[in-house]
Amino acid sequence: MSAGFWFRGFVVITCFSLLVIHSHCKTHVDAKLSEFFKTGHTNNWAVLVCASRFWFNYRHVANVLSIYRSVKRLGIPDSQIILMIADDMPCNARNPNPATVFNNAHHHINVYGDDVEVDYRGYDVTVENFIRILTGRLPANTPRSKRLLTDEHSNILIYMTGHGGDGFLKFQDAEEITSVELADAFEQMWQKRRYHEVFFMIDTCQAESMYKWFYSPNILAVASSKVGEDSLSHHGDPTIGVYVIDRYTYYALDFLEKVTPNSTQTMGQFLHVCPKSVCISTVTSRRDLFLRNVDEVPLTDFFGSVRNVELSRSKVKLPPFSPESLALSSAGPTKSQVTQKVWHREDQFPAS
Repeated sequence: MSAGFWFRGFVVITCFSLLVIHSHCKTHVDAKLSEFFKTGHTNNWAVLVCASRFWFNYRHVANVLSIYRSVKRLGIPDSQIILMIADDMPCNARNPNPATVFNNAHHHINVYGDDVEVDYRGYDVTVENFIRILTGRLPANTPRSKRLLTDEHSNILIYMTGHGGDGFLKFQDAEEITSVELADAFEQMWQKRRYHEVFFMIDTCQAESMYKWFYSPNILAVASSKVGEDSLSHHGDPTIGVYVIDRYTYYALDFLEKVTPNSTQTMGQFLHVCPKSVCISTVTSRRDLFLRNVDEVPLTDFFGSVRNVELSRSKVKLPPFSPESLALSSAGPTKSQVTQKVWHREDQFPAS
C-alpha cells in the first residue's frame, strides 16, 4: 500500500478520535451545568402583610416592618418585596414621633427607615388584592412594583400578622381570609408555576389553623400559636401607650439580627427561635409538604438574596493589559470626574 493511503487513514482516525473527545467533553460540561442548577432556585421574593388597622394594633405594623427590614438587610431588593400595611402608623396623629415606627421601647431602631416602599397601604390591603397578588390575577394597568413577578424558580417568603381565630385571619377588622382560601391560592400558584418553594410564616392567635388545609407541594410553614392558643405581645412603650411588638416576631427578629448573607444558619434552627418558655404560646410548624431536610436548608434560601451564576463556554475578549493603563488608573480622577457630585450610601437602619 502507498504511503498516501496510510496517511489518509491516519487523518481519518485522528479526526474521529477528536470528535469523540469533543462529544465526551461537551456531555461532561452539560452534566456539570445540570448539576449546578439542579436545585431549580434562582431568585427570592417576599410578600409581607400587616392586616390590622387602628392605633392599638401598632405592634402589627412594627412586626411586618421588622421582617421587612431584615430581608432587605440580607439582600432581597424592594423590587422583589410586596409590602402591605393596612394602617399608616408613622403619620397617625397619636404618634409622638412622626414618621417613625419603633419595635422596642428604648427606640433603638426606627423600622420605618428612610426608604420604605409600601406597595399596598390603607384600604388597598384587602383579601381580594392579596389573593390577586399571589395568583397573578391583577388588572392589566397594575404597575410592576405591585406585582409578584415570580416563576417556577422562585422561593417566596410569605409573612402575615394581625388578628385571627380558628381558620381565619381578619383584614381591616372588616373581612376575613380563611385557611381554605389561602390553601387554594397556593395551589393556583403551584399549577401556574409561580413558585419553587414557599415559606409561610404567620404571627396571630390560633395561627396553626391557617396552614391546616395546605395541600400543594414544596411549602414549609411556621405559626406562632397552636389552635386554641392566643399569640401574645412582648412589651409596651409607655410614651405611646401601646404594645410595640409581638413575642414570636420579637424572638424571630432577634435571631435574624445575627444572620449575615454568608451565614450558615438553617431553616431548622429558625423553626425553634421562640420556645414556649419565652413565647408562652406554642410555636408549631408543618414540614410534610416540604421535600428538603430543613436542617440542611440555608436560612438565606428564603430570607436573603440569590447570587445568580451563569456559566458559559463562549470566550470573552478582555482589553489587553498595559503598564500605561495601570498608570492612568492610579493617577487619580480626571477633571470631568472631579466636577461630578460624589454620592455616598448610608446604612438605612442604625445598629441596635
